Amino acid sequence: MPQEWKKQDQGLIYALDIGTRSIIGVAGRVVDERLEVLAIEKEEHGRRAMLDGQIEDIDQVAKVARRVTERMEAKLGCHLSRVCVAAAGRALRTERGHYAMDLPQVTRIGSDVISQLESGAVADAESRLSEEQDSQRRSYLVGYTVSGYLLDRYPLATLKDHNGQQLEAEVVATFLPSEVVESLYTVMEAAGLEVASLTLEPIAALNAVIPAELRLLNLVLADIGAGTTDIAICRDGAVVGYTMATTAGDEITETLMRRFLIDFATAERMKMQLDEPTITYRDVLGLEQSVAGTEIQATLQGAAKTLAQEIAQRVTGINGAPPSAMFLAGGGSKLLGLRTLVAEALGMDERRVALAGNNYDISAFSREYELNDPEFATPLGIAVSAGLGLISDSYRIMLNGKPAKLFRSGALTVLDLLMMNGYTSSDLVGRTGRTLSLTVDGQRLTFRGQSATPCVLRRNGEDAAPSALVYAGDFIEFTPAVPGASAERTPAELLGENYVGGVLINGRPAALDTPLRSGDQVISVVGGPLSPEPAPEPEAVPELWQAAPETAPAVSSVRKPLFLYLNGDPLVLPGKTDGGAYFLMDLLDRSGIDFETLDAPLLLQVNGVDCPFTQELRNNDQVTIRRSQ
Repeated sequence: MPQEWKKQDQGLIYALDIGTRSIIGVAGRVVDERLEVLAIEKEEHGRRAMLDGQIEDIDQVAKVARRVTERMEAKLGCHLSRVCVAAAGRALRTERGHYAMDLPQVTRIGSDVISQLESGAVADAESRLSEEQDSQRRSYLVGYTVSGYLLDRYPLATLKDHNGQQLEAEVVATFLPSEVVESLYTVMEAAGLEVASLTLEPIAALNAVIPAELRLLNLVLADIGAGTTDIAICRDGAVVGYTMATTAGDEITETLMRRFLIDFATAERMKMQLDEPTITYRDVLGLEQSVAGTEIQATLQGAAKTLAQEIAQRVTGINGAPPSAMFLAGGGSKLLGLRTLVAEALGMDERRVALAGNNYDISAFSREYELNDPEFATPLGIAVSAGLGLISDSYRIMLNGKPAKLFRSGALTVLDLLMMNGYTSSDLVGRTGRTLSLTVDGQRLTFRGQSATPCVLRRNGEDAAPSALVYAGDFIEFTPAVPGASAERTPAELLGENYVGGVLINGRPAALDTPLRSGDQVISVVGGPLSPEPAPEPEAVPELWQAAPETAPAVSSVRKPLFLYLNGDPLVLPGKTDGGAYFLMDLLDRSGIDFETLDAPLLLQVNGVDCPFTQELRNNDQVTIRRSQ
C-alpha cells in the first residue's frame, strides 16, 4: 500500500458479494439519501472454491477477495479495512413463531412491549427449529417479519400507541446454519478485513431491486446466481418470506459442457452468446468447432425449463399464488428466454416478469458506471443496505474490545449477542461443583461442591442483566463464569487428624488418604466416626441443600438462614458456613432450568427488576429465574 494512501473513513461503504462463481466489490458514499457508487471490481474464482453459495476453499476465496480489495484501493486511493457482506441462502430455514402476552391492565402499547412480544414469538420459532434439527447444530437468526398482531383479539397492522391488555404476535423467522456465517467471517479475516455489517443475500438484493415504497404490492425477487437461486417475497409493505432453490446457473453451464465436450469457462462464454448466429469454440480434444446459436438454445431448453419450474414452485409454496409482478436478478437471469419460461411456469403475463435494474436509481447512482445490470443486485444491495441503514444489524457493537458478530433483525439482548459470538449458557451461569454423598458409620452425609465464580457482564461500564437490550454503539464486557470445584473428601479428613484406626470403604480395607466417591460406604475400624461436629438433622435442613460438615467456624460467624421466594415458591437457604452472602447466581442450579439445552433468553429478576448474576439477595426477596417466553 502506498504510504500516502489515507485510511477508510466512516462514510466510505465497501461491500463484497462472495458469489459461487465470482467476487464483486462495490464502494460508495451516501449523497442526498442515495448511494453514489465510486468503484466496482469483479474477479472470478480460479477454481471451484464455492459450492451452492457456501465457501469450500477458504484460502482460495480469501485470496480472490484480497485481490479485488487491492484493485478497489488503487481506484479509491485509500486503504480499505471494513467491509459489508451477505451470507448466501444455502440451507435457509423458515419457521413461524407465536407469542401472547396478558398485561395487568389496559395499557398504551410502547416500543418496549412490542419488542418483548416479538422476541417471544422469535423464541418460539427458534424452539420449533431446535425440535426439528440436531440439537448440537447452531443456527443464526438472520431476520424475521411480523406476519400479524392481535390486540384484545382484534387484528391490527401495528400495536404502537394503541391501548389494550391482551397482545399476540406471529412472526416468520429465517435461520442459517452457523457454519455458513462462520466461514464468511473467516474469509474476511484472512483477507485482512473487518466485517462491519452482515445481512442475507436475498434481503440485500431486495433492497436494491424492490425499494420499500414499492412493497405494498405482492412482488417477488429471484436472484439467480451460479450455485443457488435466492427468493424474497413482499406484500402489504413488508417482506413475508425467503426461500431458496439449489437449481441455478451452473446447471445450465454443465448442460453445455456435457453436450459439446467443453470446459467450464468455454461453456460460460457460450451461454452468453446464444443470440449470435454462429459460435466458434475449442472442445476438450483440442478441435475447433462451430455451432449455430439456435442449436445451443435448443440444447439448453430442457435445463432452463427445469430452472423456471423450480423457481415457480418455490414462489407459490411461500406466496400461495403467483405474485403481481416478478424481478429476475443475478448473472443467471441473463439467460436468453428464461424470463418467458418463468412467466409460463407461474401462469403470468410475460410483461409482469422483468430483469432487475430499472429501480436501482431510486437508491443508487454513479457518474462513472452503468448500474442497471441484473448481476449488480446483490453487491449493490449490500452497499445500499448498510449505507442507508436498511438493516437493523448493520450497526456496530463492541464485545470485549472487538466488533461483535451481528446477524439479527429486531430487538437484541445481551444474551443474544453473547450466544451469536460463540458463548454458551454455561459461560453465563457456570456450574456448582459436583456434590459428594457418603455414608460414614451408618450416618448419611452430603458435601456440596463449591459455587461457580460468577461471570462478569457489563454494558457501557455498568453491570447488566442477560435480558437487557443492546443498542448501536454499546460496549459489552464479558468474562465467562468459572465452574466450581467438586466436593472432595478422604477418610482422614472425615475422621479427624487424631484418628489412629483403620477404615473400610465399601467393605474393603483402604488407606486413610483414599479419595472418596459418591455412594461410598465408609466404616471406621477403631474409634468414633466423626469429630468434632455431628451433621445437622435432615428435618432441620433439607438434604439437597445440606452444608458440608467441614470443621465449623465459630457459631457467631455463621450467617442466619435466608428466607425468600424462587419463582413464587418459598425457599429457606441455610446460612453459609463462611458467613458469606447469597447472590442471584447461587439459585441458578435450583431453578429447574437445563442450561445445556436453553433455547430462549433467560429472565433474571429480583422483586420485579432485571438484575445481573451478582445481585445480592436479602430476606423476603421475590426471585424470578426462568426462560423469557
